[in-house]
Amino acid sequence: MKKLINKKILIPIVAVAFLIVGSGFKSDFFEIAKQIEIFTTLFKELNMNYVDETNPAELMDSAIKNMLDELDPYTRFLNEQDVEAYKINNAGEYSGIGALVRSYESKLVIVEPYKDYPADKAGLKAGDEIIKIGDIKVSDFDDNASELLKGSNNTSVNITFVRQGETKTATINREGVDVDAVPFYDMIDDKTGYIVLSKFNRKASSQTKAAMQDLKGKGAESLVLDLRGNPGGLLSEAINITNLFVPKGELIVTTKSKVKKFNQEYKTKNQPEDLDIPLVVLVNGRSASASEIVSGGLQDLDRAVIMGARSFGKGLVQRPLKLTYGTQLKVTISRYYTPSGRCIQSLDYWNRDHEGNAVRNTNFKEFTTRNGRKVQDGGGVMPDVEITSLKSNTLMDALQQNNIVFDFATDFYYDHSFDTVDDFAFSESDFNTFKTFAQAQDFSFQTETEELLEQSINADDHLLGPDVQNKYKDLLLAVNKGKILALDTFKKEITKNLEDEIIKRYFYREGLYQYYLKHDDAILAATALLKDRKKYTSLLK
Repeated sequence: MKKLINKKILIPIVAVAFLIVGSGFKSDFFEIAKQIEIFTTLFKELNMNYVDETNPAELMDSAIKNMLDELDPYTRFLNEQDVEAYKINNAGEYSGIGALVRSYESKLVIVEPYKDYPADKAGLKAGDEIIKIGDIKVSDFDDNASELLKGSNNTSVNITFVRQGETKTATINREGVDVDAVPFYDMIDDKTGYIVLSKFNRKASSQTKAAMQDLKGKGAESLVLDLRGNPGGLLSEAINITNLFVPKGELIVTTKSKVKKFNQEYKTKNQPEDLDIPLVVLVNGRSASASEIVSGGLQDLDRAVIMGARSFGKGLVQRPLKLTYGTQLKVTISRYYTPSGRCIQSLDYWNRDHEGNAVRNTNFKEFTTRNGRKVQDGGGVMPDVEITSLKSNTLMDALQQNNIVFDFATDFYYDHSFDTVDDFAFSESDFNTFKTFAQAQDFSFQTETEELLEQSINADDHLLGPDVQNKYKDLLLAVNKGKILALDTFKKEITKNLEDEIIKRYFYREGLYQYYLKHDDAILAATALLKDRKKYTSLLK
């Protein structure tokens, strides 16, 4: 009888639950269908009746991108060309001219020609501005003109470019480009190995493992793994690389989503390469995503000392979903959490300020590593040991975003010569020349102090008298003058950025890493720490 009563009660409850869930799904489905119908009729009427000829493909592309911009910068629509580029990035192989290129409205700029690849063989240099590819002017090309530089092996492309005000031409013979995940590794000293991991493509873990084995064969008893500037990549490769240093079956990442199938735990699947070798991992503000999975995981498991500057803070996971006509939607499906349970996502794209900008997380929660050390969430991976020269700020960001460092390095290259990387030196006089150059560029950036002052003036404009308003403006002027003095305040940090950019012009990226072995603050500090095993061990307790 009791079972019968329970059954009578249970059946209506389950039915009501299904009704509620079903009605919720039905309501969502109706709203989606309604909005699609509205958009479809609007799109049709707009293209049929607008006073001038419209381009339906461009209109739709713009509509999709603007819609996705409201979410986060990682959720993107990929057309057929984007899909191919996405595959190339993950594979680490493509056919083209072999150069990193930055796209502008009217030109393409060579950022870095890769050593011994077609662009380098043709004599192209960083700073060269490509204005014409074949018969097509870059300024007349609506899409990303850099796609025109790609093509089949053994085909050629003619380009017209501007160098230091002089127009030149070159013929580049395309060939296969192999992008290494580990572009450099070497011994720092007779017992310390150094590995640069620059991206997480499909070669990342195999190349890192091979580098480890080679360095250990040369006598390495400790390792420095450099993840600075690594923007991330494949989640699977981040797990595999962490697995080189931790046991099989170790939890590295948990993903949490509103979609149940995306809630997953990722554990190591292989036997480790070395469980005991002392390890330092270097990160900075441009170490993101998969770099933070590796550094955050090794930190939480007390397997490595993290050194450098706070990482970028990307704790969001994307997955490409296939659409029609060969297109895809790369959509944020979940957040990831390190072994201690923290999400290191720095920006909150779902709660924006009055100007529509994502709000930076400031309410950090504390978590503990396996050994009980305190770590925080919400703002990237905070290193166990900070290196001052790797820190960034609004001034540093402005110098990079306005290409002040890049453009100065271009001019410096044509005014100076060095035979070997050991001959390179950036003097006090060179820094003073940079300061003059930077001030002449009239670049601007806004400090937090300026922003607060301007907000105060605008908010209380009707309440403040003329005297108070003038004092506010005098204070703003003083802050603005102080920004120029900040070039001296952050001389060490700026000089490092300048050296990084300049050395690549002469000796490629390989030369930069060779220079690092003897001069880089982070590498020198990491090497000293690894020699002091007592201090190294104490940092992990």
